[in-house]
Amino acid sequence: MFDEAMGLLVNRATIRGTEAAGGRTGCGRSVRLLVPALTVALGLLLGGVGATGASAVSVCAGRPAKTLRIGTGELRVYKTRSYACVLAVAARPGAYRRMSVQIQPRGGRPVVDSGTFSRQAGPVTVHALNRCVRVSGMIAGRRGSTGWILC
Repeated sequence: MFDEAMGLLVNRATIRGTEAAGGRTGCGRSVRLLVPALTVALGLLLGGVGATGASAVSVCAGRPAKTLRIGTGELRVYKTRSYACVLAVAARPGAYRRMSVQIQPRGGRPVVDSGTFSRQAGPVTVHALNRCVRVSGMIAGRRGSTGWILC
């Protein structure tokens, strides 16, 4: 049975226990029902079952538009109707290394994220409605860049 008010799945034993108690349950019982539901919801929100490392769901909105391989990872470019987003993702996450990512819309200023990261640099997003963008990045000393793309 699905309780619409709470959005929880309730089994018949829980309903019988509630009716036997005069319609009320103790705080312990409701907490025991709520904790597993919240744990599952949080797990799905943070990436789903089995999502790890570089295969995790992207933090950029939109569809994948271009992937540029760099020796120790890749630059991933995503595009929505109005925005372009880029990340630099390490091939083997774990060790901290210097990483940077930059995206520049044509006629605009570049937006940069750089530092020492273990998994990814970015996401960096710019408004790119009817504009080309130029993307560049660096992972552990290996650089990569594109010309004007997404025109």
